[in-house]
Amino acid sequence: MNRELTCKEIMEDSHYRLGLELLAGSGGIDNIISSPYLQKPGLALAGYSGQMHLDRVQVLGETEMEFLSSLPEEERDLPVKRIFGLGVTCFMVTKGLDVPDLFLTLADENNIPLMRSRLSTSEFIERLERMLETRLAPYTHQHGVFVDVMGVGVLLQGPSGVGKSECAMDMVLRGHRLVADDVVQISMINPFKLVGRGAGIIRYHMEIRGLGIINIQDLFGHNAVRVEKSLDIVIELVHWDEDEQYDRLGFDEKRVKILEVEVPCLKIPVAPGRNMATVVEVAARNHLLKAMGRNSAISIKEKLEEKLGGGK
Repeated sequence: MNRELTCKEIMEDSHYRLGLELLAGSGGIDNIISSPYLQKPGLALAGYSGQMHLDRVQVLGETEMEFLSSLPEEERDLPVKRIFGLGVTCFMVTKGLDVPDLFLTLADENNIPLMRSRLSTSEFIERLERMLETRLAPYTHQHGVFVDVMGVGVLLQGPSGVGKSECAMDMVLRGHRLVADDVVQISMINPFKLVGRGAGIIRYHMEIRGLGIINIQDLFGHNAVRVEKSLDIVIELVHWDEDEQYDRLGFDEKRVKILEVEVPCLKIPVAPGRNMATVVEVAARNHLLKAMGRNSAISIKEKLEEKLGGGK
């Protein structure tokens, strides 16, 4: 699924701290933004509007505003009126710059939100691009518990009652951080990166059988949770089955596909006496080790083959 954002959602967002104020064009505050890319309409202000992308946020910085102020009034008004007449989604002015009255009038007449931030142009663009990249990315929902274990994003999945939430609670008590419980929203930031976050009002909440619903942030503080995290590994917790063959060597790395991105996947059986939080933590440490080019399973396999080969 793909997302859309309204101008109002961007203006009211507090996570990315854009510091936007609405100057004019309130009638279009619900205009839809569907592109994660920004545009600086310098060429359009100079008279060429052939490459205007109407679904993008139009950013006006110091360069654009100084260029306009340097023009005679009759040369300035025509391209500005032409841009507003195209029906762009919105304009955002940076550095707290003064906005000509013509912009305010045209914004109201055409229902195009005109907003302003005191951030520098570069800082504003960086924050807004990160926001749009995340919020407009294709996404899906996965059932499970998502935790940040030493910088590794671990998605715990498995059947109901297998102990996912209890395992995650133990991880929080060890100093790791909860991202989401039960429903995890996974977004594809680029063809190689997935990011998970909590869904809606249940964010930072966890259901523990016998206790009910608890708020991890209220119980353990801000350091026990985080808003989002890249997804690095999926761990499927399953009930122990004596007849099932589980991987004991780790030579073959299994992967699961989420939003067309392949993610390493482990299947770990749950049985009485197994400390699952310890197992998950070791799995995260081992993932970090593999990322550094050190695979213990492959290393021991190579040593065995070398030993056997030398004995012939």
